[in-house]
Amino acid sequence: MAEAADFQGMNTSPARPRLRRMASLLLGAPLLAGLLCGPAASTVHAAERKITAENATGSRTVDVSLNTVTPIAPEKDDTITISGTLVNKGKQTITDAELDLRVGQRLTSRSSIDRVSERTAYAPGLDGSPVGDKYTLKISELDSGISRDFTLSVPADELDLGDDGVYQLGVSLSGKTANTRYEQVLGIERTFLPWQPGAMEKKTQLTYLWPLISSTHLTSETGSDEQQTPVFADESLAAELAPGGRLEQLVTLGDDLPVTWVIDPDLLATVDAMTRNYEVKSGDSTVKGQHQAIAKRWLTALEAAVQDSKVIALPFADPDLASLAHRGKNVSGSLSHLQPATEVAETTVETILHVKPSVDFAWPVNGAIDSSIVDIATSGGAHKVIARSDSLRDSLDYTPTAARPIGGGTTAVVTDAGLSTAFEGDMVRADSSALAVQKFVAQSLAVSLERPEDQRSIVVAPQRTPSTAQAQSMARALHALDGRRWTQPQDLTAAAAAKPDTDANTTVPGSSQYPSELRKQELPVKAFQDIRATQTVLDNFKVILTAPHRVVTPFGRAIDREMSTSWRGQGAAALSYRTAVSDNLVGLTEEVRLIEKSDVTLSGRSATIPVTVQNKLLQGVDHLVLRLRSESATRLNLDDDKPIAEQPIMVDGGHSQSVKFDANANANGPVQMTAQLYTADGKPYGLPMTFTVKVSEITPTVMLVIAGGVLLLVLAGVRMYTQRKRAAALESAAEADDPGEAAEARRSQSARAVPAGGPDGEDGSDPGQPGDPTPDTGAESGDPSGAGEKVDR
Repeated sequence: MAEAADFQGMNTSPARPRLRRMASLLLGAPLLAGLLCGPAASTVHAAERKITAENATGSRTVDVSLNTVTPIAPEKDDTITISGTLVNKGKQTITDAELDLRVGQRLTSRSSIDRVSERTAYAPGLDGSPVGDKYTLKISELDSGISRDFTLSVPADELDLGDDGVYQLGVSLSGKTANTRYEQVLGIERTFLPWQPGAMEKKTQLTYLWPLISSTHLTSETGSDEQQTPVFADESLAAELAPGGRLEQLVTLGDDLPVTWVIDPDLLATVDAMTRNYEVKSGDSTVKGQHQAIAKRWLTALEAAVQDSKVIALPFADPDLASLAHRGKNVSGSLSHLQPATEVAETTVETILHVKPSVDFAWPVNGAIDSSIVDIATSGGAHKVIARSDSLRDSLDYTPTAARPIGGGTTAVVTDAGLSTAFEGDMVRADSSALAVQKFVAQSLAVSLERPEDQRSIVVAPQRTPSTAQAQSMARALHALDGRRWTQPQDLTAAAAAKPDTDANTTVPGSSQYPSELRKQELPVKAFQDIRATQTVLDNFKVILTAPHRVVTPFGRAIDREMSTSWRGQGAAALSYRTAVSDNLVGLTEEVRLIEKSDVTLSGRSATIPVTVQNKLLQGVDHLVLRLRSESATRLNLDDDKPIAEQPIMVDGGHSQSVKFDANANANGPVQMTAQLYTADGKPYGLPMTFTVKVSEITPTVMLVIAGGVLLLVLAGVRMYTQRKRAAALESAAEADDPGEAAEARRSQSARAVPAGGPDGEDGSDPGQPGDPTPDTGAESGDPSGAGEKVDR
């Protein structure tokens, strides 16, 4: 038989504990009556508060912490061991102290368990009597501010537990101080002992959701290579995936638990991207990512863990359904993202994990629903909405089955609020974790004992992103139910299909009943307006691309991330992300543009005006139209006396294209021209480009000068013709007399006729005619053309 480990130098007295128990009962009877009948009950059930030197008096003088309780749900032959810590928060030394284990009353309802959790001070009668002499620890002295660890052990059959159920179990310290002449309880901590040694005939079917959700880590940027190397905002995800990290622990712990996995496909896609080459933003540039091995190990472990389990895939990036319902539905286009996000979710999970997920469930934040949220959820393809019992309330004296019809073929799967929030606190402290685990297991037994003759199905949905300590506490609680004495595991799909309780509430609350603290965290209307603007730019951009998927995929998923639930309470970060996505996309669209032109001069009645389109993208653009408009058609018109002319545009990636428009001048003077790109459906693309054409009319004097010049050219031609004819005659005569002299004559004639440097010019080059710009000029500068440009005629 295990016995309590005494502190060094301590001994036990068999008489004093009995006297103390009798005195406690006598002194506590009047107080117990007052607690049960009078207003003092509210003081006993007051919210727990931290013990400080100022309030460390009476039964709050010593802070008693319970760090472990094993086993969590004992059987008859088990020995219960409780370890913890004592801290004297008072200002005086405690003497003649004893540490006792107390078994309180059997708690017959879930609400009574909650009330015990709220008590902080010792309540004679309610807190029970000490167990016995040899299970008491003697502490001769405990100085102010000093802490001591302790361990108490007692066989379960020594507790004299009666009927099956939940019992209050307390550890108290009694002693004296300089200001007290008699022994009193100076500190106490309570926990719960689930007592169900044998298996129940009808066990409660328990569904526990195991969420794998993270915040946004990928940006909308990608590399310019063929693989479009992804760019991460930072390396924080690697820390979550590494051994001991939050996500690594969730996978490791969940692999050994009967849970239903609830996964955000965006997390899978992000980790999958990390398994290959990736970049990480570092100031205005990027550096190469280094954690491919960690990502691969995590995905491999997850794939193995989910093979024999049920997997629920949330819509891609876990969109905030409540924000969509309350703020986004009035912004056109906002709801159109939900169905595609659901479709992408199924493909993503199946491709990466090789399991077929269920995409039929919607999970609003904290399970808080109203009629508008349900409408939004079903519009995205979900027929089952995960709600919570503090949102869809019941007035029953028992916990009903989770599934219930709420109209329109939709089922609300109502999770238990008490069990779902059991591990939301700080589970890093051992005492907090131990108390949370004991309470969770006790509540699960209380649910089963409410109606032992009826088998019910309950669902637990914890917080979306549990910390490592919270996940470990959740796992300990679920392992305590491995014996399946009063619960048995069930997956979420089966829970949703369970026969509903006819007495359960099926009325969905109105929008006005949505919790105000949650409404304050929603995405603002401005967020959905920003999303719409970005989507519009993307829609206009993709129609001109020859490989649109290289842009549509990364930016489409980035827009999904802009609606993520993970942005709740992070308004500034959400705005920064949306701005970055928009700026990145607009920057890409500006890579296809018109090169600015300086003013040009048209010296004549007709000419061609060149306009250059530049494409700095790595892919070609097509389905564009370049439209040139004369703002003064009476002075200068285009294409057969029209004010507007247009031509189709197709430019390869990294190239420029020059397009010429025929122009006709009718009068002298400057004319403003406007060039604008349009998509094939007539929408303007990019900014317009304006330039001025200076029309210079040809006068009669100029015509006379030109005519004189032409006449001179003709006369010169005649003279050259005559000279060549005479030279040919002389050559023929010379050949007849002396062939050698004839050859010399030809050489002499050639020397007289051709200037030095070549037949075509002084430097031997061929000046040719003024040529048109090449259709594809290749990669060139986007700087404006030089001043005084002459248009081609």
